[in-house]
Amino acid sequence: MISKTNAPQFRWVKSSYSTENGGACVEWAPSNVTATGTVPLRDSKRTDGPVLMVSADAFAGLVRLARSTAL
Repeated sequence: MISKTNAPQFRWVKSSYSTENGGACVEWAPSNVTATGTVPLRDSKRTDGPVLMVSADAFAGLVRLARSTAL
C-alpha cells in the first residue's frame, strides 16, 4: 500500500458497481495496469487516502470473488 504523499498520479476510474449515494465506492487505474501489471485501488470517498497496489492476477481474483457473492 502507498500513501497519497508518495503516490504517482493515476487516471482513476470508478467501479461500475459504485453508486452516487456512497455505496461500494471503489476506484482503480486501468492505464497503470497496462504499463506495469499492477492495479492501484482506492476508496473513492477518500481520494486523499491510501492506495492499495495489487497484481493483475490478485485483482482478477477480487473481481471473481465480488461477482460470486453479489446479490
